[in-house]
Amino acid sequence: MQPSAFHKLLLLLPLAYQHTSNDHKEESHWNYETNGQNWGGVCSAGERQSPISLNVQKSLIVPLPRIVFGNYDVKLRGPITLLNNGHTAHVEIPETANGNRPFITGGLLKGRYVAEAFHFHWGSPSSRGSEHSINQQRFDVEMHIVHRNAKYKDIDEAKNKKDGIAVIGVMLKIVKNPNRIFPGLSKVMGALPRVTKYKAKTTIPGGLSLGQMLGNLNPRDFFTYRGSLTTPLCEQAVTWTVFSQVLPVPYSSVSKFWKLRDSEGHRLINNFRDIQPRNGRPVFYRVGKDLSGAYLGK
Repeated sequence: MQPSAFHKLLLLLPLAYQHTSNDHKEESHWNYETNGQNWGGVCSAGERQSPISLNVQKSLIVPLPRIVFGNYDVKLRGPITLLNNGHTAHVEIPETANGNRPFITGGLLKGRYVAEAFHFHWGSPSSRGSEHSINQQRFDVEMHIVHRNAKYKDIDEAKNKKDGIAVIGVMLKIVKNPNRIFPGLSKVMGALPRVTKYKAKTTIPGGLSLGQMLGNLNPRDFFTYRGSLTTPLCEQAVTWTVFSQVLPVPYSSVSKFWKLRDSEGHRLINNFRDIQPRNGRPVFYRVGKDLSGAYLGK
């Protein structure tokens, strides 16, 4: 005898109850189903939210200092762990082999900002996943390296200060035959198949420096503005530096991101927040060379 619709519902009720009862274990349960449009209860409101649309024509072109990468070319002290935290592929940045921390200065930054972690935002086989757009173009992946103002003791304190955090954004674009290899990116993306499940961790083998994640990135050509974290609680504590140069990566590397799973076992794809209103904020653009050749790393 076929079970009635009512009996089917009774069978499903324990599953529904189990699903909702797990949510309280996380401080704030959120996902990318609406790309951040339903984060009202867990995301702080404000006029300086990120990401935004970046455009050379709508930016103030000013002679800011270049971004200086301190200790970026010194190997990090292992083990370096890649984690699937249910929202992204995440790496905590340890000290370097000589006991120092990688840091950045320059641009709009006043003082030294030490590197804390890096992670990625990506799309799907049919959509691009960068959070910021540059000259009305979005890219396949956006990598964020998160830094804390050295005058604050930890990232939690820094999140509550308007000058607390500096994030650099680097765009990755799928190309058929990349004309250069980025050893750090290759190692990290090569490890992704080992962290497809939620909370899975793996060690990135063979040593790594943060500079290997950036390759020949031009530190003189970037957009910069005051904004927020792009994940809850979206604190408005971030000075953003988004580089114009786009790094070429093969399809085979980017496609590994699309196989990750979130905390509910769903495919972790399109993990980007939608573009936020600029609200009259100034966006500064530092030209790496003459204007005719500065756009998008050309």
